[in-house]
Amino acid sequence: MNKQANSDKTSGVDQFDVAAVNAANNRPALYAPREKIFPKRASGFFRQLKWVIMIITLGIYYLTPWLRFDRGEFAPDQAVLVDLANRRFYFFFIEIWPQEFYYVAGLLVMAGVGLFLVTSTVGRAWCGYACPQTVWVDLFLLVERFFEGDRNQRIKLDKGPYDFNKVWRRLAKHSSWILIAVATGGAWIFYFADAPTLALDVIRFEAPAIAYFTILILTATTYIFGGFMREQVCTYMCPWPRIQGAMLDEFSLTVTYNDWRGEPRNKHTKKAIKEGKPVGDCVDCNACVVVCPMGIDIRDGQQLECITCALCIDACDNVMDKLGKERGLISYATLNDYNTNMELAMDEANIIRPDRLRDKAGKFVDAIKHTSLQTIVRWRTLIYFGVWAAIGLAMLVVLSMRDRLDVNVQHDRNPLFVVLSDGAVRNGYDVKILNMTPEPRTMKLTIVGLPGGEMTLASSQNEPQQSIVLDVEPDRVLPLRVYVRTDPKLLTEQPTKFTFLVEDIFGDESSQELVKFETPKVGE
Repeated sequence: MNKQANSDKTSGVDQFDVAAVNAANNRPALYAPREKIFPKRASGFFRQLKWVIMIITLGIYYLTPWLRFDRGEFAPDQAVLVDLANRRFYFFFIEIWPQEFYYVAGLLVMAGVGLFLVTSTVGRAWCGYACPQTVWVDLFLLVERFFEGDRNQRIKLDKGPYDFNKVWRRLAKHSSWILIAVATGGAWIFYFADAPTLALDVIRFEAPAIAYFTILILTATTYIFGGFMREQVCTYMCPWPRIQGAMLDEFSLTVTYNDWRGEPRNKHTKKAIKEGKPVGDCVDCNACVVVCPMGIDIRDGQQLECITCALCIDACDNVMDKLGKERGLISYATLNDYNTNMELAMDEANIIRPDRLRDKAGKFVDAIKHTSLQTIVRWRTLIYFGVWAAIGLAMLVVLSMRDRLDVNVQHDRNPLFVVLSDGAVRNGYDVKILNMTPEPRTMKLTIVGLPGGEMTLASSQNEPQQSIVLDVEPDRVLPLRVYVRTDPKLLTEQPTKFTFLVEDIFGDESSQELVKFETPKVGE
């Protein structure tokens, strides 16, 4: 009976329309449909700041692969290059080899600690100004406004029929978005090869398949994330909004609606004052709401979706200017300052209800207009800064002191030794000499600490000797197969430790590695 009733309720409903099925069965929908957001263009200090940061960050991303840096004739001249083929990372005068990847790890740790420092000080400033998602959404919105107009025009166009005007504007907008997305994917692959050469190969369709695949993936993600998902990426896909709550305290700056000053709201302030009603500075114009790229109302308090872009501050300040009222109804403020202002406002008004913060004459309650040094100078921020600075200083010291010559040695596992016909014992080693400079070098390989020890290269017909002179190509690893022999009667230990020493003949760098020389045990 119940099954039949349920069947009747859902008859005629698309089986894929989950919301309709849930409604028909009196069940709440698991997901709310996305409501399109049409943010209005804001103007003011924070909007200008976002423009500047957008230009700088996009300029860095798109132009960096084309910067040149002369490292000599034996090294690439691209300033920033991730050379996967040769397993190198170049950053201007710095060259990182695979075994030095801890520098990259250190940079990532510094970035994480720096993000904690910024968040604990000025809230989600990274999200509001410099996050790639924010920057590209701003760029896509700029294109959207250029072709479709500001908020009201875009809303009208979106609701209107698909006539010629709507079609050509939409085609122009999406074509521009795709071009930006392609440029974004193309710029990324230029970090992994010589940019001018790879650009010509891509245009001629001579580039590797992985290059086109990478461009395709990044084009799709940029186009979808920046053009369609927008605020959903920040709200549902990014974990930082949920983490940043642990980074904030009562002295962290966040975008705040000062309801102690703005409430109660009233669109007809003069009329309310004549009637003796308490009024706040907020005239309920919704200017702060329509400029928000996340589609929230900052007057509802702190929210997960807020990226603290501060565009609502610009919008509200413009309204306050027109009304002849003091700016700062919405402002960057700490919880400590907010609570202090609330207490002062309530004391001034001599009331206990927070929604009545004006006296009968409608005079403004003065607010504290300074940001305490506690916002920056407090134990949490000092610890973050100390850790961040210590990691950076340690990396600089290690970078300045590191040698650009190294040697790696691996002993044969099987057999450990070979007894020759004349009674001498021979051990085999795989030796790798690393010349980590962009210049060719002449090296001397020597065995130290092995009585009677001599060596020979597997590829050489020369007589065994204690030292061998070698030429090593620039920025390369020279692999060697080395046989070391000695008379076991000269050894007092089993096994005997000795050193492979590599020296730059025309320089002052050297490197060494301690290894073992295996011999038969006594009695064997």
